[in-house]
Amino acid sequence: MAQNESVDVVLVGAGIMSATLAVLLKELDPGLKLEVVEAMDSGAAESSNPWNNAGTGHAGLCELNYTPQAADGSIDIKKAVHINTQFEVSRQFWAYLSKKGNFGPARAFVNPVPHLSYVEGDKGVAFLKKRYELLKQHHAFADMEYTEDKAVMNEWMPLMMPGRPADQHIAATRVLKGTDVNFGALTNKLLKLLGDAPDAQVKYCKKVVGLRRNGDGWTVSIKDVNSGGSREVDARFVFLGAGGAALPLLQASGIPESKGFGGFPVSGQWLRCDNPEIVSQHQAKVYSQAAVGAPPMSVPHLDTRVVDGKKSLLFGPYAGFTTKFLKHGSLMDLPLSVRLGNIGPMLAVARDNMDLTKYLVSEVMQSMEQRLESLRRFYPHAKAEDWRLEVAGQRVQIIKKDPKKGGVLQFGTELVAAQDGSLAALLGASPGASVTVSIMLELIERCFPEQAKGEWAAKLKEIFPAREKTLATDAALYHKISADNDAALDLAEDSPAAKHYA
Repeated sequence: MAQNESVDVVLVGAGIMSATLAVLLKELDPGLKLEVVEAMDSGAAESSNPWNNAGTGHAGLCELNYTPQAADGSIDIKKAVHINTQFEVSRQFWAYLSKKGNFGPARAFVNPVPHLSYVEGDKGVAFLKKRYELLKQHHAFADMEYTEDKAVMNEWMPLMMPGRPADQHIAATRVLKGTDVNFGALTNKLLKLLGDAPDAQVKYCKKVVGLRRNGDGWTVSIKDVNSGGSREVDARFVFLGAGGAALPLLQASGIPESKGFGGFPVSGQWLRCDNPEIVSQHQAKVYSQAAVGAPPMSVPHLDTRVVDGKKSLLFGPYAGFTTKFLKHGSLMDLPLSVRLGNIGPMLAVARDNMDLTKYLVSEVMQSMEQRLESLRRFYPHAKAEDWRLEVAGQRVQIIKKDPKKGGVLQFGTELVAAQDGSLAALLGASPGASVTVSIMLELIERCFPEQAKGEWAAKLKEIFPAREKTLATDAALYHKISADNDAALDLAEDSPAAKHYA
């Protein structure tokens, strides 16, 4: 019998997660033999595609759901600070690769776009003002501005102001240093680096159909999507970074840590405008508050997007429901993910989230006119002919066991790893892409603990001069690292590219 091909690492999925981890591992140990396996015919075809995600460059600057308000009126800013420092860690990695000189222009994937928060009504304004006062005290948010002055808001967001009632009580905050990130372009840059490296392969139209234990590692069964032929690869470490498809593969691994996890797929849609006359009037990402009873992933926002050098506007998201785990997946994905070990948590979540179910059904049933009504809360003069519906990628929210409720629906990302560190999977959704580097560093520390503390430590320190906890507490170092990242990524205010996009 023929011997299986053997590699050090197999990464499933050619999205931002696998691409980041693969390049990071190659930086830490250039001798590693890696293979990325992707079912589609190109990289970044699912959630990393720029039209399949919000692509903000989540930094906690404008996303109001990262600063929740408790029943007593207090506001917790910890999550916003954490996401901001995680994004700064991501930027350190991109800056490091940019400085190396073979990564190409950073402007191909990251552009300066101000981040604004916008609220309506006395309650909304009181919340935003309190949030601003708390965040402003932290060095990561020192540049934030606040206004209730409509003349100032007319400068900040000129598209959104005409047509509003004169007596409408509104407020906004702005951080000029926000960015728009095209994670599809970034992913493909990372995959190109990999493709040029020795002992690293990216294989498209190849689907992982089986995983089984093999001594200290795994045997991965891979099917050719076009020919139907199959091969087996032995790997010491396997990463399941295939978006919604990571859950079925994690279940197939049979590791004890996979027990009890379920997935709740949510589809999304956007309204998109490419009319230059309208696009030119809105140079910002403007986030507001979710409607009462709506889930966190439904926070409405009107975003400037820069894709392949061209600007568009996206408004949404409008949620929807399908049983597919991937945009190009199967309607059987959800039913086939049900197991004895997760049916309890899944039923508990169904019982406790009837409001969410009703919300998703109502979103699916919306007409184009109803969607435009939501947009007109942001942009009162919006015309139907300037906007078209764009179907976004799938998000599979995590369902996990809970000792009190039986099961909970979790909005966020979760790293699940085998106890021996031989396999890891990433489950969940936002703010995933923006904080990919932090998540992959956590994976390295959990799955490669000896190397991370030993032979890789110096290189990790070179790439990441400061990690999240230090960035959150050391103001001087935060500002230095942030300025260094701006310079390396051509985002400094005096850079030619920044002036061009201003």
